[in-house]
Amino acid sequence: MSGAAGWWRGKTTPAKVEAYTRWSFHFFVVIEIALIGLPVFAQAGPGVAGWLMAMVVVHALLCGLTASRALDWTRGRRAQPVRLLWVLAAATYAVAVVALVLRKHGSGPDLDAAGSSVFTGVLAFGAGTMALAVRNRKRVLSLVAGFACGAGLVSFPLGYPGATALFTAFVVFLGGAFLALSAFFSVWLLDAVYELDEARETRTRLAVAEERLRFGRDLHDVLGRNLAVIALKSELAVQLARRERPEAVEQMIEVQRIAQESQREVRDVVRGYRDADLGAELIGAKGVLTAAGISCEVTGDADGLPAEVQSALGWVVREAATNVLRHGDAGRCAVGLQVREGYVVLTVENDGAVASGSGGGGGSGLAGLRERLAGVDGTLEAGPVGTDGFRVVASVPLSGGTAADTGTTADTNVSGVTS
Repeated sequence: MSGAAGWWRGKTTPAKVEAYTRWSFHFFVVIEIALIGLPVFAQAGPGVAGWLMAMVVVHALLCGLTASRALDWTRGRRAQPVRLLWVLAAATYAVAVVALVLRKHGSGPDLDAAGSSVFTGVLAFGAGTMALAVRNRKRVLSLVAGFACGAGLVSFPLGYPGATALFTAFVVFLGGAFLALSAFFSVWLLDAVYELDEARETRTRLAVAEERLRFGRDLHDVLGRNLAVIALKSELAVQLARRERPEAVEQMIEVQRIAQESQREVRDVVRGYRDADLGAELIGAKGVLTAAGISCEVTGDADGLPAEVQSALGWVVREAATNVLRHGDAGRCAVGLQVREGYVVLTVENDGAVASGSGGGGGSGLAGLRERLAGVDGTLEAGPVGTDGFRVVASVPLSGGTAADTGTTADTNVSGVTS
């Protein structure tokens, strides 16, 4: 049981929806046998009932195979099963005609009822299954209508009254339309879930690209002007040196000063990028998760915490949010920041299983977070919670003398970002 539960939790949301859809249509095989095949034993003699039951079972299995191939086709994994559709159509009408002949030429009302149920049932299930391999709604309607008209036309040559033939065609149309509508809606829902998942991944990539652009703009702003000044002053120093003017030394000293200043500014930019601000990371995590369709609640106040504590915990928030987006299947995420007994405790919990990163470097994975927290004497605990949740808890001690070292719990919202 635990293996099956782990297998299910390990699937993404689109994979879960696809598995549910696929097994639903496989369950239709059982439904067809139970609703059409089993009652014939109570309605007909053992010999005839056995043959009818065998035909219904074969038809149901063929419908299940066609449904599986059709779902693969809708996901682009195989070509449209045209030959299998023709085989199913031929088998459907063959079983229906045999059942109709038995109904007409059999003896007794029980056999008449058995033949009628098999006739209408296999036509309805056949039409509904074949609708899975048709994309256009008009074609689906034409397919169902064709099965219904075929049911009526086959009834006339066998001597059935007009009213009976029309009623049979109407029943086949209703049953086939219901099953075809279920198939069409299931495929539409499955496609929509996959498209939403792709859109969420696209939003994540766009967020990363936007951050890279911001970092590139910051570097351009820092280096662009200074490099231009360095180029001009270097050119001036070359001209002065060729004329043996002493001002060339002063110009090169100025170039050296500007280069050192540029180096310092680049360090500041990189340090600001690497040293995560906890308040900004909390707000950013809420925005990114909300944009990805995950309900996110953030509580706690980062004001007054030491810079090294904020940097370490900011990386925890960034990595945990990334794991929820990339590896989890969460619908809700809660981020809490508290100060308890001289420790700052950050908790990130979601209701989707997350594959913990194990990157050995300092830049990614839970192992990297533990290395960062170790630099400030902090600890990190991560693991599953309940049946399908995951929790990350980071604890960092406060240095003496800070305002936050009072042991009170910070339960105010971070800049009003609590949802």
